[in-house]
Amino acid sequence: MSTHETGTVTGTADKDYNLLWFTQASLDNALRLETYVQDAERAGDSELAEFFRKAQNESRKGGEQGKAMLQARLGS
Repeated sequence: MSTHETGTVTGTADKDYNLLWFTQASLDNALRLETYVQDAERAGDSELAEFFRKAQNESRKGGEQGKAMLQARLGS
């Protein structure tokens, strides 16, 4: 792993790219977990469904926090 910032290659500073990536990954994960919740419910496994709901909630929180930070940094 390089210790140099790659912003010269991508045009986006690592820290900014990381925030964008984190936000997108958190929201994608929340969507994916919805499928897992439904699969567990179809199988009658309420314990597993609740586990996935809690994980989904945490992913949503991460996505919301990332969106708020992006908004503050972009000034809109």
